[in-house]
Amino acid sequence: MKTPFGPGRQRIALALHALATPLAFPHELPWGGSIDLGLALAWIVPATLILGLQGLSPRRAAGEAFVASLVGHALLFHWFFVVTVTYGGMPGGLGVLAPLLPAVYVALFTAAFAGLWVRFGARSAFPALAGAALWVALDWARAHFLGGFPWATLGYALHLDIPLLGITRWTGVYGLSFVAAGMGIALARALAHPTPRAWRRAGLVGAGVLLAHGLGLLLQASEPGVVERVRIAAVQGNIDQGAKWDAARRERILETYVRLSLEAASRGADWIVWPETAVPGLLEADPDLSDRIARLARRTDADLVIGGMGIASDQAARRITAFFDSAFVFDRLGRRIDRYDKTHLVPFGEYVPLRGLLGHFFQSLATGLATRDVTAGAAPRVLLIEGRASGRPPLRVGVPICYELLFPHLVHEFGAGGAGVLLAVTNDAWYGRTGAPHQFLAMTALRAAENGRWAVRAANTGISAIIDARGRVREATSLFEEGLLVAEVPVVRSGPLTFYARHGDVFAWVCLGLVGGLVVWGAGRSWLAERRGRVAPGEIEPERGGARRDAGEPGAGGAAAGDGEQDGK
Repeated sequence: MKTPFGPGRQRIALALHALATPLAFPHELPWGGSIDLGLALAWIVPATLILGLQGLSPRRAAGEAFVASLVGHALLFHWFFVVTVTYGGMPGGLGVLAPLLPAVYVALFTAAFAGLWVRFGARSAFPALAGAALWVALDWARAHFLGGFPWATLGYALHLDIPLLGITRWTGVYGLSFVAAGMGIALARALAHPTPRAWRRAGLVGAGVLLAHGLGLLLQASEPGVVERVRIAAVQGNIDQGAKWDAARRERILETYVRLSLEAASRGADWIVWPETAVPGLLEADPDLSDRIARLARRTDADLVIGGMGIASDQAARRITAFFDSAFVFDRLGRRIDRYDKTHLVPFGEYVPLRGLLGHFFQSLATGLATRDVTAGAAPRVLLIEGRASGRPPLRVGVPICYELLFPHLVHEFGAGGAGVLLAVTNDAWYGRTGAPHQFLAMTALRAAENGRWAVRAANTGISAIIDARGRVREATSLFEEGLLVAEVPVVRSGPLTFYARHGDVFAWVCLGLVGGLVVWGAGRSWLAERRGRVAPGEIEPERGGARRDAGEPGAGGAAAGDGEQDGK
């Protein structure tokens, strides 16, 4: 059966894919507020890509998909210009090119999907299942390869589909990617080959999506265990990135956080959380600064979790040997009781990869108190903070810091360690008034949903938020305004962990296994066919009742993509 999608319509489909990709994620509007079209466009992103690949050979499909993805993600990552030029001080010309580097990284995985889809996925017995598994496998690879950059993973487009978020307790965000990709692929195939059989298959996939929603609701109804309610405050100081490390403004910055913390205490806060690197000084090298924070803890009668720069020092030489992006805990008696060091750092932001080779050309952007690259902490671990219930053990708390929140496999380690709540601290001032803070908030909400724990997010310039264990944002501040959120949060003291918190990316590993099996099966099938002389090397096996087409001819991929659909005529 000939596909109705000729070259002209393919180009339109790929152009729509490039447009839908950035619009599938939330954005800040120029006149204030935000827009979020993810619930509608999450399915359109994979559907338009599949339609754009009709009739292409694997090599050409990879090339076309790379270009479409590059354009779409360069538009999505426009905020890299703000990071590098407005706050990083780089020339405007380099700032224009800055979004291209992460866009190229993501586009390579899109190209891999396209080539493998045309070569193997479209010809499988269950194309929507195979394509969804392939999409997830490459999403997972993107979160790990060369340190990973999983921003704009497809599943995040569905962050407002609260019932569906329940499945992430088993699958992580990759379950949402699987659902979106599977539905989009099924719709695309039905549109490209509109036969009764194709529409029946799309209907079955749709029924599976509805079942996933029901399953999600059941998983969210599970009991959280024994909880203790703690009034937690998230402080948003709204300190301009250009002023954070200005020594002349240090006192004003501290006064802002002290004032907001005292207001939080007046509203009954038991724990007060400051954003990432909120402290404009080195607590461990400045006794006066440390004493001031200790006095604040005693005055508020609250435990403080505050972002600042940690250090390692050589006492004998009286010099600092390393800097860390850290979260400090002061108890209500004013004692500094623990420090957690960020374990996953921002490349070119907090350190320069391969500094010996690239250090002559690049400098890390996050300059401030640190005079050299920031050092990564050893591993994610929970912190212990006293609850209000007297005579009971401390509560376990996870404090993911900024960039760590992008990585579900990293945050799950806090859940595996028994964290009863996530206190997420970040500094999103780098992004300016762009969609990035809204997209980052969506990722934080997914971390709460995956681990079945509430999250309190303290962001320097916003968006600070209170997020429940289902992934719903209960309260949120506005961008670039002083803000204070105080809420009674159920902190799990003991109780069952979600499957994802216990075991991590098992679902993604299953998808990787399915893709491996698909590739082996497809390669073996082609090899056997060539050995038997049914298909000459370089050709695609004809469909039942169809004429044989060369892989490079228009319509070859379309024939492969429509395998078996003519049976429904």
